[in-house]
Amino acid sequence: MITTKTYIKEWQQALQIEIGYLKKYGSTKYRVANGHLLSAGDAFTYYFESSGSLKIPVGSSVKLEWDGVKHKGRVLSSEGQSIILSFERSFGDLIHEAFLFHDPWELLEELIARLDDMKKSKIKRARIKKLMDPSMPPKHPSEKGKSSVHELFIRSKYNPVTFVWGPPGTGKTYTLARTAANHYFKGKRVLILSHSNSAVDVLMKEIAVFIHKKEKFIEGELLRYGTGSADTAFPVPLTTSELLLQKDPALSKDRYQLLDERKLLKKDLSDSFSKRDSNQLLDLETRISRVLEKIRKQESEFVKEAFIVGTTLAKAASDSNIYEDEFDVVIVDETSMAYVPQAAFAASLGRRVILCGDFKQLPPIASSRHELVEKWLKEDIFIRSGVSDIKQDLHPQMLLLKEQRRMHPEISAFTNQYVYQNQVGDHESVKKSRNQLVIRTPFPNRASILLDASYTGEHCIKERTSHSKFNLWHLLLSFQSIHESYLSGVRSIGYVTPYRAQASLMQQLLGDLYEEELLNADILAATVHKFQGSERDVMIFDSVDSFPENRAGMLTAGKDSERLINVAITRTKGKFIHVSNTDFIRKNVYRSKALRQLVDHQEKNHQSVTHQHIGKWIQHHHPKLKWMHALKQEPLFEDICSAKRRIILSLPKSMSLEKDLTNVLKNAGHGITLSVISDSKPVFKCTWIQENLPFPFVIIDDQILWLGQPFEGANRVQPPYVAARLYSPKTVQHFLTQLSFS
Repeated sequence: MITTKTYIKEWQQALQIEIGYLKKYGSTKYRVANGHLLSAGDAFTYYFESSGSLKIPVGSSVKLEWDGVKHKGRVLSSEGQSIILSFERSFGDLIHEAFLFHDPWELLEELIARLDDMKKSKIKRARIKKLMDPSMPPKHPSEKGKSSVHELFIRSKYNPVTFVWGPPGTGKTYTLARTAANHYFKGKRVLILSHSNSAVDVLMKEIAVFIHKKEKFIEGELLRYGTGSADTAFPVPLTTSELLLQKDPALSKDRYQLLDERKLLKKDLSDSFSKRDSNQLLDLETRISRVLEKIRKQESEFVKEAFIVGTTLAKAASDSNIYEDEFDVVIVDETSMAYVPQAAFAASLGRRVILCGDFKQLPPIASSRHELVEKWLKEDIFIRSGVSDIKQDLHPQMLLLKEQRRMHPEISAFTNQYVYQNQVGDHESVKKSRNQLVIRTPFPNRASILLDASYTGEHCIKERTSHSKFNLWHLLLSFQSIHESYLSGVRSIGYVTPYRAQASLMQQLLGDLYEEELLNADILAATVHKFQGSERDVMIFDSVDSFPENRAGMLTAGKDSERLINVAITRTKGKFIHVSNTDFIRKNVYRSKALRQLVDHQEKNHQSVTHQHIGKWIQHHHPKLKWMHALKQEPLFEDICSAKRRIILSLPKSMSLEKDLTNVLKNAGHGITLSVISDSKPVFKCTWIQENLPFPFVIIDDQILWLGQPFEGANRVQPPYVAARLYSPKTVQHFLTQLSFS
């Protein structure tokens, strides 16, 4: 039997190892420019600007890389795209460009300190013991509850630890919110915690709406503590800012006036630097600090007076208003994404704890490969406590939410069977409620589609620096699916892929071709981690892996691939489109892997759409993306003849050009640079780039990409031979940066 002190010791060691790894290899990197020296004295103060928002807390330690050397500094002010830093040495008056590194391990150090507190408290150690060894028999009445809410309320009333397994779409937020509210109605203090701000906001909003409908809302008894996500609006005053405005409007006004004054001063500094403005800004930061200290004291009172407090795990571990307090019930959402030490810390804060999550979705993320990090920071509390073993019966301390209401049954059929071993079923209403999405194009009257890219070429290559994979043919098929969905009236669309390089390419493509549409619709392109906890009407899952690669990546066939694929599928409400090369998957992925099982399942259920049907399902060509038969080369010839600066041509495996294309290239306009990528020197005049890319393409003026042309150079293709013409300067230039000659 492992003692609680041994657990704590191992957790602290794991966190220290992760901190050491991050100090050596991992920091958040920002490019900063237009650096100006503001003041010199005991310290040297500099002002910088960035192209993006700098979300670095005031007082944080940072490193500035300039002239090849990293220098330690501290953040004095951070607002939007500008930042003021303090250093012990001078770099001169002006710094044209530098790189800023923010170290993300400060919160881990706070967690280590909280574990020290737990070591000293007998009560907290006892709570951890019950969490890590939930073998004690349940204390709640044996009869089944009337509903999931009633069942969870009864369990959490009698048992010190309750695990809730909440697969996607099973009403996790609904159940937790009403359980929290019912404890509140009984006079209990409840702490709501989660890994992310957005999850805290969603749960707190659901609680507030429910209590308000019951006409039992009392201002100040519900508190959203900390900085929430900007896009969440609460129906009643919940945040510290809203409560401050009610309780002390003068103090609230002082804060906003000073912050506005700081913005104006920073604008003056960015336009023209002066000693007076810089000194005034530093003086303003001091005044802001004094006001914020007053607000901090008021916020402390808000926490003491509140009966339901919602905040993040990180905020709870770093803020004494939370970690020095005591609650009757602690509810942790998204527990499967939290480190085990975080879950233990949460459990130490209350007499009862509810831990809700899904150990079949994404695990916690850590960087080090040390065995203690693998054990405690890359596995969740469900696994480490032993409650996730579902080979026979569910653990007696775990409640399963087993009826999903999100996905059309054609979509959920795979995850219900292969991921959740038939423990989860569909609510009777879900098929009818999703039919309005299913009937839309593309692929009308079909909810689950396998868009098979087999025999369309060898388009999978790796990014030059990160070695992340991308696939241009999959990219264009996926964009076409987004386009057809949008034109059918769908305004909630997700594009998900395991590979960061592919997600980045789609973001570039959408930014170029769908600038206006993005303003009118909820369209997100990202890796799987970005989608955890969200849902979309239509989801496109692009697995990317294809020839000429000879093995699938760890993301699609590795240890956690089932979790990644589960998240990708279960975000969907009405239409799931899986873009995949089934020929590659069958030859390179074992039958036991989730990706292979998904392909086999979709083929068995006649959900495939092969490349021979591309002319049937593509109904609407985007003005900047045209699909056509590759044998019809006149449009390509017209583009070549219209070139103004340069033409880049990829000829795989020593292919020879057919006569007509050779003549067109020879007669291209005067002053045009013709570059040919090939492993053997071309017979005609050009700039030869000796490299062998696996697929043919033509790029014109860094703006137009012809994929599938010249078609004679394509490998693994079968009729009909299809080419795509894309006009997207951003995407083309992004692609060019990944070629070694660029």
